[in-house]
Amino acid sequence: MPSNAPAAHIEVEDLEIHYGPVAAVGPVSFSVQPGQQLTLLGPSGCGKTTTLRAIAGLERPSSGAIRIGGETMYSSARGINLPAERRGLSMVFQSYAIWPHMTVYDNVAYGLRVRRKSRAEVEEKVRRALDLVQMGQYADRHASQLSGGQQQRVALARACAFSPSVLLFDEPLSNLDAKLRGDMRIELRELQHRLGVTSLYVTHDLEEALAMSDRIVVMRAGKIEQIGPPDEIYNYPRTAFVADFVGSSNLIRGRLRPDLARDGLIALESEGGHIVHGVAHGRPAGAEPVLSVRTVHLRLVTGRPDGGGANGAANGAAGEEPVNVWPVTVRRSVFLGDLTELHVAWGGRELVVRCSGRADVGEGQPAFLSADPRHCVLLEAA
Repeated sequence: MPSNAPAAHIEVEDLEIHYGPVAAVGPVSFSVQPGQQLTLLGPSGCGKTTTLRAIAGLERPSSGAIRIGGETMYSSARGINLPAERRGLSMVFQSYAIWPHMTVYDNVAYGLRVRRKSRAEVEEKVRRALDLVQMGQYADRHASQLSGGQQQRVALARACAFSPSVLLFDEPLSNLDAKLRGDMRIELRELQHRLGVTSLYVTHDLEEALAMSDRIVVMRAGKIEQIGPPDEIYNYPRTAFVADFVGSSNLIRGRLRPDLARDGLIALESEGGHIVHGVAHGRPAGAEPVLSVRTVHLRLVTGRPDGGGANGAANGAAGEEPVNVWPVTVRRSVFLGDLTELHVAWGGRELVVRCSGRADVGEGQPAFLSADPRHCVLLEAA
């Protein structure tokens, strides 16, 4: 049957990039739908910027294919490698790459003039682009007189001025301070929505990726660990790397206890002898099953909870003991402002709990730890 889904705007298929004998990327495959923002997320050196540069035409891949709007930009099999200027893309760099000796207007106009647009068209598109990023009143100011946030807006206006089919962002906010980065994050997302342009974004910042993306590609050592919407990546990580990199998680290893499974939940006996109930999310347990539970999904209280989880979601039938409730001792408490991080002794090891504000339980105190089984997620077998 024919599919009603729109054709992908960006398609990357089995892309590999080698530097001599060293494999920097690949093979990786992913696609971006029209108007979507997809983020490549991962630590430094994972290959995300190299992948972005290959799509832009600034790196030559070793093999694979890249298509934009159905047109082949690169294909090792067909011997195609279109230069960057013929790909209809615009890129915003980490360093802004604006010219300090030029005015704001001239910086934005530069790409249009190189494309030999008429004076009237240049004027119209530059003014529109500057208004988009709220920089119209700075048109005659030299770029060297702007703050970091204003320079970033100029770089955005220049990227948008010639109405590219795709916008590429290479960690564009990493040089800004935390407060401004948070503000620009919102502005960038709203701008992308207003323009309806397909965009590919590279960052190592988790909050940025979660706040700005329609879908996220998590990368590690040149390979893709997981692809999905932000909530799926966060709530149902596939691997231990994703669980730990996308937020903060406790990984609980043990052996499967099918005899204790109930209510659609699996049961794991930890190495310390505790029984932990969780969700398989359609994944087979494997020989050495591991559950991931995020630090913010653990609840610590002084009295025994009467429910089975942080939300009382697994209380059990009448006469049954609630699941995922354990006595613990607080070993360490670290106040972090919005959060307090507590380390608790649990079955011969420590678990980390993060709660909002100040904790009600202090160091050395006994307490009860609970976890909603829906937030204890089975990872894929390694």
